Amino acid sequence: MTQMILAGAISFLVSIFFTPVLIRKFSAEGIGQEIREEGLASHFKKRGTPTMGGIAILLAFTLGYVITAIMGEITGKGGFSASGVLVLALTLSLGALGFADDFIKLYKGRNLGLNKKAKIFGQLGVSLVFGVAILAFPNKDGLTPASTHLSFLRDFDTIDIALGGGIVGLIVFLLFISFVIAAWSNGVNLTDGLDGLAAGVTTIVLGAYATISFWQFRNSCSIAAVPGCYDVRDPLDIAVLAVAGLGACMGFLWWNAAPAKIFMGDTGSLALGGLVAGISIASRTELLMIVVGSLFVMEATSVVIQVAGYKTKKIRIFRMAPFHHHFEAGGWAETTVVIRFWLIAAVSALLGTSLFYGDWLSYGGM
Repeated sequence: MTQMILAGAISFLVSIFFTPVLIRKFSAEGIGQEIREEGLASHFKKRGTPTMGGIAILLAFTLGYVITAIMGEITGKGGFSASGVLVLALTLSLGALGFADDFIKLYKGRNLGLNKKAKIFGQLGVSLVFGVAILAFPNKDGLTPASTHLSFLRDFDTIDIALGGGIVGLIVFLLFISFVIAAWSNGVNLTDGLDGLAAGVTTIVLGAYATISFWQFRNSCSIAAVPGCYDVRDPLDIAVLAVAGLGACMGFLWWNAAPAKIFMGDTGSLALGGLVAGISIASRTELLMIVVGSLFVMEATSVVIQVAGYKTKKIRIFRMAPFHHHFEAGGWAETTVVIRFWLIAAVSALLGTSLFYGDWLSYGGM
């Protein structure tokens, strides 16, 4: 618990004090957000607002985790783990991809950065490396940071994504991991369209996963092999990562809440999507993340529905997509949409955490 508090405090303080430094720097250099011409008229006033605030989130998150891990190594209580380092690397790699996208937008003064193919291949490359590495580094009990079994509240022993092994099984597993990472990184990216929306929702999701991962640590099979214990390699380190991300998002939200003084950009949204994806994989709860992060799922699904409707029937199901813009176009104030979406995210996180706890109770836990 001490490591979690330390990581959260460091990341929050770095984020809340470094973000205004970026605001002043980017404002002085005229580095601001471009707004699509076909966008809502109410958003045109945001043109020129500093962006790439995700740099502050990534710096805060990294320092929060790394300093805490170093202190753990020194004191002998905690430290770096394979799961933690791999999820950190995934987050930073997708953050770098997002930074490239943001940089191109700003350098060329347009709203489009990397083209779709470049972004897809970038995500795929990062995902494949992560997918191979996440099955390596077994601990003394033989546990690797992830398993090849499909997971909900814990691994399904009867469903092996890798089809029992072999090259074909590895390819199927890597495709699954690539889909999970692409889905969550794009889901968070699509949600990042209103002041404070993505940062607030991610804070809630990471709060739920900090609780889930810490519970896995307290009831780890490596501590006591009792019914209902969890076979997760580094649950405490995953909890530390979740709290570090939570603290970074909270500090950034101070400046990103309406009216936003800075946007996270793809630097932040792709990185945070990678973080929640990595945590779900390392905690062996990939399908549970669909419940906990259902707001991200709804946002991405609304875009799929909108595109499908237009491509097939030339109709628009929503006024605009992602569907937070649908409500804005219907007359809702931006802050109303954001707060109500935060509430949806909170209910989803509570539901997911309750399902997780209910599963543990089913094994006779108290």
